[in-house]
Amino acid sequence: MQRRKFIQSLAIGSGAVVSGSIPGLKVSGKSRGERTADVIIYGGTAAAVTAAVKAKQLGKTVLIVCPEMHLGGMTSGGLGFTDTGNKSVIGGLAREFYHRVWLHYEDPRSWRWQKKEAYGNKGQGTPAIDGANRTMWIFEPHAAEQIFEAFIKEHHITVYRDEWLDRSAGVQRKDNQIVSINTLKGNRYAGKMFIDATYEGDLMAAAGVSFTVGREAAAAYGEKWAGVLTGVFHHGHYFKSLVDPYKIPGKPSSGLLAGISGEPPGAYNAGDKKVQAYCYRMCFSSHPENRVAFPKPPGYDPAQYELLIRVFNSGWRELFHKFDPIPNFKTDTNNHGPFSTDYIGMNYQYPEASYALRQQIINNHKRYQQGLFYFIATDPRIPREVQQEFNKWGLARDEFKDNGNWPSQLYIREARRMVSDFVMTEHEILGERGIPDAVGMGSYTLDSHNVQRYVTSEGFVQNEGDFGVSVPKPYHISYKSIVPKEKECRNLLVPVCLSSSHVAYGSIRMEPVFMILGESAATAAVMAIDHKVSVQKIDYAELKNNLQKQEQKIDS
Repeated sequence: MQRRKFIQSLAIGSGAVVSGSIPGLKVSGKSRGERTADVIIYGGTAAAVTAAVKAKQLGKTVLIVCPEMHLGGMTSGGLGFTDTGNKSVIGGLAREFYHRVWLHYEDPRSWRWQKKEAYGNKGQGTPAIDGANRTMWIFEPHAAEQIFEAFIKEHHITVYRDEWLDRSAGVQRKDNQIVSINTLKGNRYAGKMFIDATYEGDLMAAAGVSFTVGREAAAAYGEKWAGVLTGVFHHGHYFKSLVDPYKIPGKPSSGLLAGISGEPPGAYNAGDKKVQAYCYRMCFSSHPENRVAFPKPPGYDPAQYELLIRVFNSGWRELFHKFDPIPNFKTDTNNHGPFSTDYIGMNYQYPEASYALRQQIINNHKRYQQGLFYFIATDPRIPREVQQEFNKWGLARDEFKDNGNWPSQLYIREARRMVSDFVMTEHEILGERGIPDAVGMGSYTLDSHNVQRYVTSEGFVQNEGDFGVSVPKPYHISYKSIVPKEKECRNLLVPVCLSSSHVAYGSIRMEPVFMILGESAATAAVMAIDHKVSVQKIDYAELKNNLQKQEQKIDS
């Protein structure tokens, strides 16, 4: 796993390194090497790739500097059953990506384990294969990564991988601008413009830009769906039956089962610093020649999954509802139900944690999910028909081959969110207020996964934080939401951890939208360079014209 080779000795909450903890790393503050480009992109997500490609297409030099070894973030990390929403608002390089997916699966050689005709055409709210528009929205992880790498190769973009920003002292600034960034290997990257394309917002935070973590109270922006939402059950991710939370049923003194908090959830609509749950999006295979049995993880403890037995005993049988089919007898398997792959409540520290603590959280999520699958596959208390069906599946042997067939990217659904001069809220997403400076569009449902699992006042277990609210029509995303306040930084754009409330981010946080905003960010960065102005001072009319020429969708 690319993160594992990294740091075991970083102080929590800082970027400080114990000297000698990483072979070859200098911690004296002097740079081992300096590399320069017009645009420096930090992060290896899909947004990073589209930003880099667009900057290069517009005639600028560009470097991607990223901790990851694999490009594409969640798009190549298991999320192959694309959250499209209204696909008509996906344009530019994002649409080019999905066109290339279509081209990939037009090649019969791509159908190694399954005939194309047998696959079907199920997508999420849209056909998987749209032949009329020459796009495909469902794909295998390795196919996505190949396409991202092809983008990089075709445009001769240099990528420096396994490069981790020195978050404590690695951002050099002058006159409210970033001059350069340093990595923990001691390398220095100098540029005219910088783009933070990470899921965590590490460059943004290290540059001194304002941000928030967690859920705003309803009063902050006048949002109906903000903060704690006890009793809101929009999906199937809650306990539909009365399930006892205690180790010995009916006996609170016996203690709570694993995964249940003993703290009260908080007042309805109150804000908190808690984060919606993370998980790995799993690529399973049912083909005998491509199926790897679920491994028993180190430290496996079946007691961690006792709550699932009680869920099954209540009559619940929706285990396979989110085994969404992708080509070649594989799945994009997502969380579903009251007890599933989301490791609820175990990620609150992640957004601002040190690299070492983040790695610990990542390892815990992996161990939890590996244990969950092994538990379902082997524990004699699992309903027989469920276990028999589950054991038709396993890890896909031909995916994530350098990581034990396990995804290399944890699904960081939400971490830091910038606070700039304009904050996207549910009012913009639901069409209650317009946007005068659109640089992209979204359309997906307002969507948050659960945030906490607690004991109700009646003495039963329940989840909280999951909601799904339909968006009446595609909405615009403001340019001001992807740039910081000018007084904080004049040459940084943030297309992933953009300025948004928790509620609004639930819709914006989709991979196609990140690709769209990555391209728009790069276009703005190039304009700022050409006109020698801050990113806040570029001419929006010119930006809009440029985006439309690039076939970005920014009009209703």
